[in-house]
Amino acid sequence: MIFWIASVAGLATAYLLGSIPAGYLAGKLLKGIDIREHGSRSTGATNVLRTLGKWPALAVLLVDVLKGAAAIPFAGWYYSWLGTLPSVTPPTDLQTLLPWAVCLAGLAVLFGHSRSIWLNFTGGKSAAAGLGVLLALSWPVGLGAAAAFGAVLALSRMVSLGSMVAALTAIALVCALEQPLPYRLLVIAGGLYVIARHRANIQRLLAGTEPRLGSGGRESKAAS
Repeated sequence: MIFWIASVAGLATAYLLGSIPAGYLAGKLLKGIDIREHGSRSTGATNVLRTLGKWPALAVLLVDVLKGAAAIPFAGWYYSWLGTLPSVTPPTDLQTLLPWAVCLAGLAVLFGHSRSIWLNFTGGKSAAAGLGVLLALSWPVGLGAAAAFGAVLALSRMVSLGSMVAALTAIALVCALEQPLPYRLLVIAGGLYVIARHRANIQRLLAGTEPRLGSGGRESKAAS
């Protein structure tokens, strides 16, 4: 029982890490605004770019990537530490359990980013946090996804399209490379979650009305 309570506390910590609303805080600190009332109404780096400028957007992007990346080593350390406590008895071998714990922590940080408890369970699209998770989990997969995002963004100037292609690329790479089953499931579930968060963008892409970076238009609920 103690192990399961401690496990829930660990996942809650990963969720709270993901829920840090960097974009919202940037709006409040720099201009005294709620960024959810401006531009695309997203707290992600794309809306920060349109509303506050490139340097605040870069800072928000960095924070969002780092909090996603931090959840993975945190989970590894936390559950390894639990295994050293005499009062905590894992239900199975810790080395078997650890990849699954990391998987759940990765999903928790993504959910925290998109459903922040500090913003009435609103937030961004989890693309940047997802990149951080990928880089910490398997840097070749993370770099491959980042490269796919950059290529699509350069060709289309659509952040949303780049984010979805990056998610699909990550899924393909994690299935092609030698990775533990829990890590594969994390990337598949996380990638599909990021894509699902872009459903409004998908509708606009199909209708040919999705705005592009630099077009001067609003990119409603853009990626990040």
